[in-house]
Order: sequence, then C-alpha cells, then structure tokens
Amino acid sequence: MAGGALKYRHLGRKSSHRQALLRNLVTSLFEHESISTTWPKAKEAQRLAEKLITLGKKNTDASRRRAQGIFYKPVELLPKLFTELRARYLNRPGGYTRVLRIEPLKEDQAPSAILELVDGPRDMRFAMTAKTLVRERETEGGIRESTARNVRKVTRYREGGEEELEKTVRALESTERNEERRGQGLLRRKVYPEKQK
Repeated sequence: MAGGALKYRHLGRKSSHRQALLRNLVTSLFEHESISTTWPKAKEAQRLAEKLITLGKKNTDASRRRAQGIFYKPVELLPKLFTELRARYLNRPGGYTRVLRIEPLKEDQAPSAILELVDGPRDMRFAMTAKTLVRERETEGGIRESTARNVRKVTRYREGGEEELEKTVRALESTERNEERRGQGLLRRKVYPEKQK
C-alpha cells in the first residue's frame, strides 16, 4: 500500500462516525470504569482515554474545555475526571487503562476485549492476582515468581494497595472455606422459604 502504515484504525467508518463511536466508548468507560467491545475499538478508545486522563492531571481551564468537548455527559464525568481520577493517577507516569482480550462476544466471532481503568474498583488484574494468591498459599510450593511480579505490579501505584490486596485475599479465603463447609453439609442453604402458618 502506498503511503506506509496507517496512523490509526479506520474501523470501517467515515471520520465523523468514528469520532462519535470513540467518544461514546470513552464516555461509557469513564462512567462504568470497565467496558467490553471489539478489540480494535478498544485499542482506539484506549488512546483517547489516556489523553483524557492526562488532561485531567493537568487540571487547567484549557484542559477542562477540551475534555468537555469529548464527553457526551460532561456534567457527570468532568468532576469525576478532575477529582477522583486525577487523585488516583497523579503519581502514575502513564498506562492508565488496560485492554484484556476475551473470547468473542458476538456471533460473528469478532475478537473481543475488555477496556478498563487500572487501580479502580473493577480492576480485573487485581482480582485475578488476589485469587491466584489464595490458590498458591494453599499449596506447599509457595508463591511463584510470576505471581510475586503481578503483586508488585498491581500494588505499585495503588494507594494502600498491599493492605487492600491482603483484605481481598482474606475475604476470598473465607468465601472458599464457607463453600467447602456447604459442600460437606455443615452449612445448609434453604432453597425454599418456610411457609407461613
């Protein structure tokens, strides 16, 4: 192809439609902190989301106006961007979002992905690392090197990350113990409510 590589994915749409799509995806991402879409759309929306968080960290009038022009719900999301998210990512030098590939969600088998904000309440890598820690602490081999590396990654920029990870691990351990008791018949769950007399 003449002209070399593309600078961005066209996503099979004309320019105005593509920009509207990306604005909509980013608005949903900041609203819910995690969205699932196709992989190419997630990668393009990731670029725009990273730029918006950088604007939020600058916290100037010009950056507020630019962010207001991108969001479809600026009244709801501008305060979140310039307070909560700004404080969360103030010490992080970049990499505010994560794209995780998942099995295709649509019938056409398009490659799908989850786009999420890191260090948030719905951070999937944090939850997976906590679950892996629970499983590896039960074995005699101890914690593997790759798990220790993931622990460092998920707690590095998160404020109070190590304590929060330990709290999550303890909660998962108690949940698993309750599941084991239920399986042994120690805790019986009532399937049907008792009839009133």
